[in-house]
Amino acid sequence: MTTAAAPAQPHILLVEDDEVIREATRMALERYGFPVTTAADGLEGLEAFHAVRPDLLLLDVMLPLLDGVGLCRRIREESQLPILMMSARTDPVDVVSGLEAGADDYVVKPFESAVLVARIRTVLRRVRVAPAPAAASPAVLSSPSSSSSPSASPDSPAAPVAPSPAPSATPAVRNLDGLQVDTDSMEVRVDGRLVPLTPTELRLLLEFTAAPGIVLERSTLLERVWDYEWGADTRVVDVHVQRLRAKIGPSRIETVRGFGYKLRRPA
Repeated sequence: MTTAAAPAQPHILLVEDDEVIREATRMALERYGFPVTTAADGLEGLEAFHAVRPDLLLLDVMLPLLDGVGLCRRIREESQLPILMMSARTDPVDVVSGLEAGADDYVVKPFESAVLVARIRTVLRRVRVAPAPAAASPAVLSSPSSSSSPSASPDSPAAPVAPSPAPSATPAVRNLDGLQVDTDSMEVRVDGRLVPLTPTELRLLLEFTAAPGIVLERSTLLERVWDYEWGADTRVVDVHVQRLRAKIGPSRIETVRGFGYKLRRPA
């Protein structure tokens, strides 16, 4: 395990078993000012996580001793820090497994260092501040998404939703049928029970609670939550919605086939 000098920048833990890729990535990140701690396998990565308490975890999917998915699950049991997974494989099962384990995003190798740094900074921005989102436009936004969702229940008919006016002011505490979101303390409760969310899950929930009953397209959520302004992999949205349902209740977020998702409006 090697640790670089620590300037006033977010500390990154890089877990990669390929020495050439590990050192090249470390040097690239340090050129951008990030202090980097490296580990060569999953168990060493878990030890380094407890030792340095990084601000972001960057890990490969395929690791010896403890693979990236297993390491991600172990860390998610005790921390909500941002996790960005790297993979040379584009198998949908491989990608979805990492996201379901708790990763916030993923990047496919090989990648340009500038692209990796941009993704890292985007994920870190979601941690530094999780503001209430801008009011959503009424009804379904632009064109339907062609991507399929790994979780299709509960489903609503594939039809546009009637326009709903945007609220004139967003309250600090949003109460929706037992779901309470405090936008000042960034705490979420379900029936009075505190529910821990990752920064990405929290920003996703803020988008839904700002516009209950209004359909949000996957492309819209990618832009607002992940800061993607181009056609990215919408499976990132699908898996995060699936994870959010598991935490706040599966019936609260509905799938509107061919369009996106909406938070069920309280009766």
